[in-house]
Amino acid sequence: LIPVFMKGEGGIRPPLSFMKKTEVGILGATGMVGQRFVSLLEHHPWFEVKWLAASECSAGKIYREACNWRLRDPMPKSAWDLPVHECKPGGAPQLLFSSLDSKVAGEVEKEFAQAGHVVVSNSSNFRMEHDVPLLIPDVNPDHLVLVREQRTQRKWKGMIVTNPNCT
Repeated sequence: LIPVFMKGEGGIRPPLSFMKKTEVGILGATGMVGQRFVSLLEHHPWFEVKWLAASECSAGKIYREACNWRLRDPMPKSAWDLPVHECKPGGAPQLLFSSLDSKVAGEVEKEFAQAGHVVVSNSSNFRMEHDVPLLIPDVNPDHLVLVREQRTQRKWKGMIVTNPNCT
Protein backbone atom coordinates (compact mmCIF):
# COMPACT_ATOMS: atom_id res chain seq x y z
CA LEU A 1 0.00 0.00 0.00
CA ILE A 2 1.18 3.48 -0.78
CA PRO A 3 0.23 5.98 1.92
CA VAL A 4 -1.79 8.98 0.80
CA PHE A 5 -0.07 12.19 1.85
CA MET A 6 -1.92 15.35 2.76
CA LYS A 7 -1.06 18.98 2.08
CA GLY A 8 -1.10 21.26 5.06
CA GLU A 9 0.84 23.96 6.80
CA GLY A 10 4.51 23.17 6.47
CA GLY A 11 4.14 21.27 3.20
CA ILE A 12 3.21 17.68 2.56
CA ARG A 13 2.86 15.43 5.59
CA PRO A 14 1.71 11.85 6.16
CA PRO A 15 -1.84 11.22 7.38
CA LEU A 16 -2.32 10.88 11.15
CA SER A 17 -2.33 7.09 10.92
CA PHE A 18 1.34 7.26 9.88
CA MET A 19 2.43 9.79 12.48
CA LYS A 20 4.08 8.75 15.73
CA LYS A 21 1.84 9.39 18.72
CA THR A 22 2.97 11.66 21.54
CA GLU A 23 3.64 9.79 24.77
CA VAL A 24 1.66 11.17 27.71
CA GLY A 25 1.32 10.54 31.40
CA ILE A 26 -1.56 10.84 33.82
CA LEU A 27 -1.20 12.22 37.35
CA GLY A 28 -3.86 10.78 39.63
CA ALA A 29 -4.46 7.85 37.29
CA THR A 30 -6.30 5.61 39.77
CA GLY A 31 -9.07 8.09 40.66
CA MET A 32 -12.29 8.55 38.72
CA VAL A 33 -11.03 11.43 36.58
CA GLY A 34 -7.73 9.62 36.00
CA GLN A 35 -9.65 6.53 34.91
CA ARG A 36 -11.62 8.68 32.48
CA PHE A 37 -8.35 10.00 31.02
CA VAL A 38 -7.07 6.42 30.60
CA SER A 39 -10.31 5.43 28.91
CA LEU A 40 -10.61 8.47 26.62
CA LEU A 41 -6.99 8.31 25.50
CA GLU A 42 -7.14 4.60 24.65
CA HIS A 43 -7.70 5.14 20.91
CA HIS A 44 -6.70 8.79 20.62
CA PRO A 45 -5.07 9.59 17.28
CA TRP A 46 -2.38 11.88 18.77
CA PHE A 47 -1.64 10.61 22.28
CA GLU A 48 -0.55 7.32 23.82
CA VAL A 49 -0.63 6.74 27.58
CA LYS A 50 2.79 5.46 28.60
CA TRP A 51 3.17 6.62 32.21
CA LEU A 52 0.79 6.60 35.17
CA ALA A 53 1.19 8.12 38.62
CA ALA A 54 -0.91 8.07 41.76
CA SER A 55 -0.64 8.19 45.54
CA GLU A 56 2.04 6.42 47.56
CA CYS A 57 -0.49 3.64 48.26
CA SER A 58 -0.68 2.79 44.54
CA ALA A 59 2.91 3.51 43.54
CA GLY A 60 4.94 0.41 42.80
CA LYS A 61 1.96 -1.67 41.67
CA ILE A 62 0.78 -2.33 38.14
CA TYR A 63 -2.31 -0.38 37.11
CA ARG A 64 -4.83 -3.23 37.17
CA GLU A 65 -3.80 -4.04 40.77
CA ALA A 66 -3.64 -0.43 41.96
CA CYS A 67 -6.85 0.79 40.37
CA ASN A 68 -10.37 -0.02 41.52
CA TRP A 69 -11.87 0.50 38.03
CA ARG A 70 -15.31 2.09 38.28
CA LEU A 71 -16.15 3.07 34.72
CA ARG A 72 -18.75 1.27 32.63
CA ASP A 73 -16.24 0.58 29.84
CA PRO A 74 -13.64 -2.03 30.73
CA MET A 75 -10.14 -0.96 31.69
CA PRO A 76 -8.08 -0.64 28.48
CA LYS A 77 -5.75 -3.60 28.11
CA SER A 78 -2.95 -1.23 27.14
CA ALA A 79 -3.02 0.12 30.72
CA TRP A 80 -3.24 -3.21 32.60
CA ASP A 81 0.46 -3.76 33.07
CA LEU A 82 1.67 -0.18 33.18
CA PRO A 83 3.53 0.50 36.42
CA VAL A 84 2.08 3.15 38.71
CA HIS A 85 4.71 5.68 39.75
CA GLU A 86 4.88 8.21 42.54
CA CYS A 87 3.79 11.70 41.54
CA LYS A 88 7.36 12.91 41.14
CA PRO A 89 9.20 14.14 38.05
CA GLY A 90 11.78 11.79 36.65
CA GLY A 91 10.96 9.32 33.93
CA ALA A 92 7.64 10.96 33.11
CA PRO A 93 6.84 12.04 29.55
CA GLN A 94 6.91 15.74 28.82
CA LEU A 95 3.11 16.02 28.47
CA LEU A 96 1.00 15.17 31.51
CA PHE A 97 -2.73 15.27 32.14
CA SER A 98 -3.41 15.92 35.81
CA SER A 99 -6.51 14.66 37.57
CA LEU A 100 -5.11 15.17 41.05
CA ASP A 101 -7.27 16.28 43.94
CA SER A 102 -6.81 19.98 44.66
CA LYS A 103 -5.39 19.16 48.10
CA VAL A 104 -2.21 17.88 46.45
CA ALA A 105 -2.38 19.20 42.89
CA GLY A 106 -0.83 22.61 43.55
CA GLU A 107 2.51 21.40 44.81
CA VAL A 108 2.77 18.34 42.57
CA GLU A 109 1.87 20.17 39.36
CA LYS A 110 4.28 22.98 40.23
CA GLU A 111 7.07 20.46 40.77
CA PHE A 112 6.47 18.94 37.33
CA ALA A 113 6.30 22.36 35.63
CA GLN A 114 9.57 23.39 37.29
CA ALA A 115 11.15 20.18 35.96
CA GLY A 116 10.14 21.03 32.38
CA HIS A 117 6.85 19.18 31.95
CA VAL A 118 3.71 20.50 30.29
CA VAL A 119 0.88 19.93 32.77
CA VAL A 120 -2.72 20.10 31.61
CA SER A 121 -4.60 20.38 34.88
CA ASN A 122 -8.16 19.63 35.86
CA SER A 123 -7.72 21.01 39.37
CA SER A 124 -8.73 24.48 40.49
CA ASN A 125 -5.38 25.35 42.09
CA PHE A 126 -4.02 27.54 39.27
CA ARG A 127 -7.28 28.68 37.64
CA MET A 128 -7.19 32.18 39.06
CA GLU A 129 -3.49 32.83 38.43
CA HIS A 130 -2.93 35.68 35.97
CA ASP A 131 -0.26 33.80 34.02
CA VAL A 132 -1.98 30.41 33.71
CA PRO A 133 -4.18 30.03 30.65
CA LEU A 134 -7.74 28.78 31.15
CA LEU A 135 -7.73 26.94 27.90
CA ILE A 136 -10.57 25.79 25.68
CA PRO A 137 -8.54 24.83 22.59
CA ASP A 138 -11.29 25.44 20.02
CA VAL A 139 -12.24 28.77 21.59
CA ASN A 140 -9.15 30.55 22.91
CA PRO A 141 -5.87 28.95 21.79
CA ASP A 142 -4.37 32.46 21.71
CA HIS A 143 -4.35 32.42 25.54
CA LEU A 144 -1.30 30.16 25.35
CA VAL A 145 0.81 33.32 25.00
CA LEU A 146 0.47 33.62 28.79
CA VAL A 147 2.87 30.70 29.08
CA ARG A 148 5.80 32.98 28.17
CA GLU A 149 5.02 35.19 31.17
CA GLN A 150 4.47 32.12 33.37
CA ARG A 151 7.86 30.66 32.49
CA THR A 152 9.65 33.98 32.90
CA GLN A 153 8.08 35.03 36.21
CA ARG A 154 8.10 31.60 37.83
CA LYS A 155 11.40 30.51 36.27
CA TRP A 156 9.82 27.25 35.11
CA LYS A 157 11.14 25.16 32.25
CA GLY A 158 7.68 23.68 31.70
CA MET A 159 4.19 25.08 32.10
CA ILE A 160 0.73 24.60 33.52
CA VAL A 161 -2.44 25.16 31.56
CA THR A 162 -5.83 24.44 33.00
CA ASN A 163 -9.43 24.17 31.96
CA PRO A 164 -12.05 26.59 33.25
CA ASN A 165 -14.04 23.87 35.02
CA CYS A 166 -13.42 20.30 36.16
CA THR A 167 -16.12 18.95 33.85
